[in-house]
Amino acid sequence: MPRLFTGLEIPADVGFALSLKRGGLTGARWIDPENYHITLRFIGDVDHHVADDVADSLDRLSSSLRFSVRLTGLGSFGGDKPRSLYAGVEPSEALTRLQAAQERVLQRAGLPAEGRKFVPHVTLARLRGAGPEEVARFLSEAGRFEPLAFQVGRFVLFSSKDSVGGGPYVVEQSYPLVA
Repeated sequence: MPRLFTGLEIPADVGFALSLKRGGLTGARWIDPENYHITLRFIGDVDHHVADDVADSLDRLSSSLRFSVRLTGLGSFGGDKPRSLYAGVEPSEALTRLQAAQERVLQRAGLPAEGRKFVPHVTLARLRGAGPEEVARFLSEAGRFEPLAFQVGRFVLFSSKDSVGGGPYVVEQSYPLVA
């Protein structure tokens, strides 16, 4: 059974710039830059028949327009029990529309609604055992974050191995966006 999700790939130059923030945080399992992405919709473990239906359903969205994404700073998820470090994505109407359109077509294909609010980000590290004070110190010492922007020309259907996260991810299908 494949484990699937849709997302946006991070260009190599942006991934390299993000990778320069790696290191200096105890308990961090850093994601390899080639596995950086922005998740649009987690699908989960599905059988091959459902995977084919998902891939076909997403074809309807390739007429969406290209847009830009801008990464604007570092943050962490988990509050008093930090679980990940991320680069945040500036709110974008085009990104929100694409994600909502995917949610609609995937529900029509029979998948349950996504239970979590869409918070676009690029996970840089998974955290285990890092306290909130240590994460706050890391974020304050990480230095100035120069915004990173890139054009999105497609979204992809990724598969991943059933693991604790972080890759490797495989592009199963890509869906070009129109200019």
